[in-house]
Amino acid sequence: MSGLPHSPHALVTGGGRGIGRAIAAALVEAGATVTVLGRNAATLEEAISAGAAHFAAVADVSDETSLKAAIAEANARQPIDILIANAGSAESAPFSKSDSALFARMMNVNFMGVVHAVSAVLPGMKDRPYGRIVAIASTAGLKGYAYVSAYTAAKHAVVGLVRSLALEMAGSNVTVNAVCPGFTDTDLVAGSIETIMKKTGRSREQAIAELAKHNPQGRLISPREVADCVLWLCGEGAGAITGQAIAVAGGEI
Repeated sequence: MSGLPHSPHALVTGGGRGIGRAIAAALVEAGATVTVLGRNAATLEEAISAGAAHFAAVADVSDETSLKAAIAEANARQPIDILIANAGSAESAPFSKSDSALFARMMNVNFMGVVHAVSAVLPGMKDRPYGRIVAIASTAGLKGYAYVSAYTAAKHAVVGLVRSLALEMAGSNVTVNAVCPGFTDTDLVAGSIETIMKKTGRSREQAIAELAKHNPQGRLISPREVADCVLWLCGEGAGAITGQAIAVAGGEI
């Protein structure tokens, strides 16, 4: 596998924990300078202390003004070559109880957060000899799941954005892809497990099995497996891979 070019600067939104932190750590190991962006400064600083990143930027991806200001500061330190648009949030509810506010929250974080971040990095990135944009979507961007219609709609929008933007960028050195994990062993999924336990009275093991059943391999995905796919897409040897939505889901889809 062809590796990264010399010392690229990677920005990872939602990089303080879960999948984002695993991606940040993998990029550090591969030789990138990594800035992690998120809402919680303490979580970001802990990632730096653990060697999973070099710099931190505090911002909410759903707040366009603060996000673009934070990205501009990171870009001034070193031009951003790699954007990993990972920050996201999931709320579950039947459609009959999913009001416009729920749809707005899911779209603002999961979709517009990607739009804002891409808008901030793309003008400079497209004029340089190398650029990678990877959005962390979900298998919910490729299929439907019951009781998460707002989240699923937002993740479908991310995949659509990736496919369209990749075509616009095809004449440049920027590739645009989505990685679509299945249920992954993160804090976000831990919240889903707690919800299942509370609503159904099932044990933790039964709740995990309820999520893992979607994966033909019968397990949760590890954050590092997602990170390895992202790292490949960021490599110089993946220059012909663009406009793709790659499922990391044990055969689901």
